[in-house]
Amino acid sequence: MATIVKDKEAVLLRLRNPARVTTVIPTAKKILHKGQELVAVPHRPDEARILKQLGYDTPDPMKLHYDWPPAGGRHNPFAAQIETANFVTMHNRCFILNSMGTGKTVSSLWAYDYMRSRKQIKKALIVCPLSTMERTWADEVFKTFPHLDAQVLYGSRERRRKLLKEDAHLYIINTDGLKTIEDDLKNRPDIDLLIIDEVAMFRNGSTNRWKTMNAIANKQSSRRIWALTGMPTPNAPTDSWAQCKLVNPNSTTVPSYFTKARDALMRQISPFKWVARDNANDVVKEWMQPAIRFSLDDCTDLPEQIHMSRQIDMSDEQKKAYKEMFGKLKTEFDGGEILAVNEAVKANKLVQIACGVAYAQDGSHIVLPSNQRLEVLQEVIEESEGKVIVFVPLTAVLEHVAEYLSHHWEVAIVHGETSKNDRDEIFRAFQQSPNPHVLVANPGTMSHGLTLTQATTVVWYAPVHSNDTYEQACARVRRPGQTRTTVIVHIAGSEIERRIYERLKTKQKMQGLLLDMMKEVG
Repeated sequence: MATIVKDKEAVLLRLRNPARVTTVIPTAKKILHKGQELVAVPHRPDEARILKQLGYDTPDPMKLHYDWPPAGGRHNPFAAQIETANFVTMHNRCFILNSMGTGKTVSSLWAYDYMRSRKQIKKALIVCPLSTMERTWADEVFKTFPHLDAQVLYGSRERRRKLLKEDAHLYIINTDGLKTIEDDLKNRPDIDLLIIDEVAMFRNGSTNRWKTMNAIANKQSSRRIWALTGMPTPNAPTDSWAQCKLVNPNSTTVPSYFTKARDALMRQISPFKWVARDNANDVVKEWMQPAIRFSLDDCTDLPEQIHMSRQIDMSDEQKKAYKEMFGKLKTEFDGGEILAVNEAVKANKLVQIACGVAYAQDGSHIVLPSNQRLEVLQEVIEESEGKVIVFVPLTAVLEHVAEYLSHHWEVAIVHGETSKNDRDEIFRAFQQSPNPHVLVANPGTMSHGLTLTQATTVVWYAPVHSNDTYEQACARVRRPGQTRTTVIVHIAGSEIERRIYERLKTKQKMQGLLLDMMKEVG
């Protein structure tokens, strides 16, 4: 019989054969308590897991002993977040398959914080998309865990190596930055936890990206791995195989070779075409274990609408054009040419460049390279559990975005020149048919009256300069008939965009935004 002593965080066992426990749990000790010989075991995840394996009914410790710091310094954890954090503490290697917007980031950080405080984990390496390094992971550490130190490993190889040598609890690196310091990461036994955010980015086992991650993850078999993704099979059930081999390479359930995995999940109907077998999802579920999964529909205590940010870098061409335009606007400001009545038009010139367009003096436009913004948009759509609306406020960019996405999904376009009949048919199909999966639209054409509740995610490819347009466009997915939590994602690559989004979220007036930026420059 097990007794929990909460103030000591210990499990007391009265055993006929104490050696059954003490020989497999080195931290277990025989004690004399009230004249009885008992075995005391620290009530921590590693010990609790072994006790369960021995057949002792032992509660999971985190729920009983952790003081949860409020997320962002404000919000207590939701039920799904508590269950998720507790789950990963009880598994050395596992998947968190919760939907986008359910708080996978803070759940895994709570779990790390608890495990570290109980001396079960030392340091963690967080591998994530470039767009989430600062604005998602580093910000969450700063706001929720001020007692933890995090180093963002970004820049040149030399800079990354220097930052990795700094003492910290958490190291954050982008997915494709791993290769630059692979050897340094492989030889760090003190980094005993890998948190792989969007592990579906490693779904192709033949790529250098996967091979690098595998070398880091599995050179030391003792490393724990918590793999996060809301959509593990964005293209086909076979996407799961490489992820499984990364997280649990010695699994006896998962086939050793991709061809065997493909045969188990797919059937060939022509020389170049394979389709999923009827039981493919069940097989994937069996392979991707241990795992926890909460969809947005499961999380009844989440807010009705969740806001997320994805930070990107502008291309060199965009940075150059942005700097030149900012300098020109500063000259106009110093000359008294930028006033409250025209600052929105001036500010939009910076947004246009950040979005990927520069306008020439004759009114023609030049499309600037913006590959990272497109790639991040693709990542967000892959993570979404429902249909997606992408708002692109610039017509010159809209069709370019739609063309890029059409290589992956069926896409519909709505802008000012789309006829009423075409719009009606697009909106009907979006609501009533499996396709289109993605709707790319100018927000001004969809800001009133429409019901598009088949979408669970709204992505702003760039911000608008109008609170009314923003609120009405976001409201298309929060209408009568919507039964799911919805997610609003802001993509930003410039300071002007970040400031506009912040005012949109807090319903502040846009007046003075650009003027304030100019005054700050001095």
